[in-house]
Amino acid sequence: MEPIPATNKPLVMALPKGRILDEFRPLMDRVGIRPEPAFDDPKTRKLKFTTNRPDLEIISVRSFDVATIVAFGGAEIGVAGNDVLMEFDYAEIYAPLDLGIGRCRMSVAEPTELSSEDDPRRWSHVRVATKYPEITRRHFASRGVQAECIKLNGAMELAPSLGLSQRIVDLVSTGATLKANGLVEVEQIADVTSRLIVNRAALKTRPDEVKALIDDFSRAVTAEAARA
Repeated sequence: MEPIPATNKPLVMALPKGRILDEFRPLMDRVGIRPEPAFDDPKTRKLKFTTNRPDLEIISVRSFDVATIVAFGGAEIGVAGNDVLMEFDYAEIYAPLDLGIGRCRMSVAEPTELSSEDDPRRWSHVRVATKYPEITRRHFASRGVQAECIKLNGAMELAPSLGLSQRIVDLVSTGATLKANGLVEVEQIADVTSRLIVNRAALKTRPDEVKALIDDFSRAVTAEAARA
């Protein structure tokens, strides 16, 4: 049997698990994309799902993996925060649409007692615990500060109390987690939202399908913004 031509295969959309997916679902509803029932089953072990559209499938992965999967062609389209896009800076990814969801900020934080007498403008060298070493290094390098980064994938707020570093770089929404762990923001690096991302090669090889999805989601974002 001859292989199915790539253009006849369904597009694959990579979606992050968790809060971003919850905020993305109203946009999916507006576009008319309905995943198979297993997608909403918290007990499912499936990672790939069909939808009501025969030309579109969905994969559910960790937020940090979405950009990598799209960049290397495992999915034609996806949803990723611009924090991930800034960290990996994949040339293969085009981000045509800010979805206006997943709003937070990336900030530098340190213990409250340290911040009372600390002046970030005087830093020359810092040790920082973060999930985002590339963004962190670039941020401090732009100010002439050498950053020694300790890579952690979670529980960043514990780093100062464990003696790993005095400062952290992490995403902040309400600031409640920082406060609960005796930390305070001292610098903001960037505002963060989630973007619709596209594999650049797919945009060239399947332009009609990919551009149609971009246009559909653009209209959905506008409609949701008007409703709000």
